[in-house]
Amino acid sequence: MPLILETVVTTRSPDGSVHLVPFGLIQDGAEWVLAPFRPSPTILNLDASPVFAASSPRDVRVIAGAVTGRRDWRTVPCDVIPGVRLAESFGHAEFEVIAVEEDETRPRYRGRMVHTASHTPFIGYNRAQAAVLEAAILSTRLHMLDSDKILTEMRYHAIAISKTAGPAEREAWDWIEDKVAAALGRTDRVLANPDAAARDAALRRNP
Repeated sequence: MPLILETVVTTRSPDGSVHLVPFGLIQDGAEWVLAPFRPSPTILNLDASPVFAASSPRDVRVIAGAVTGRRDWRTVPCDVIPGVRLAESFGHAEFEVIAVEEDETRPRYRGRMVHTASHTPFIGYNRAQAAVLEAAILSTRLHMLDSDKILTEMRYHAIAISKTAGPAEREAWDWIEDKVAAALGRTDRVLANPDAAARDAALRRNP
């Protein structure tokens, strides 16, 4: 399996508007691949201007916000390509598209990295941030999974939120919980009972 980095990708439309979206950037040798599903503003933007930036966000709310309809995050001009990147990031990379593998469902845009920069020291990992990332990805697949699978995953990730989250991570989680609850027609909150996942796991080990 290839290495996939979860990033925030920014592209620009012909009228200059910015599209910001979380993306798994796929490593393929010296190249990096974007593979958006149709229809996608990213595809339209790359076809019009074949460059993009990928940023590592300092605030996990950027990722949770982007998958819940909150995309108004500050950007700044890139250093080399005619585009923008996420302002509050640990670092970013800039890419030129050098080839496109057309596909009716999911074209693949091969990018050549032309510039990288670090902006803020990275001093440690946080489990709650990882939990928000996994829950955000899960929230994009609600149409593909049954409700039991979704709730089991959310309960598991809620353990890390309850133990290690700061205010930003809890707000990001709440946005995703709202989206999941609306999709499943629920009013109760997974985070209100995070230990349910631990009990479920214990029962599976010792039925």
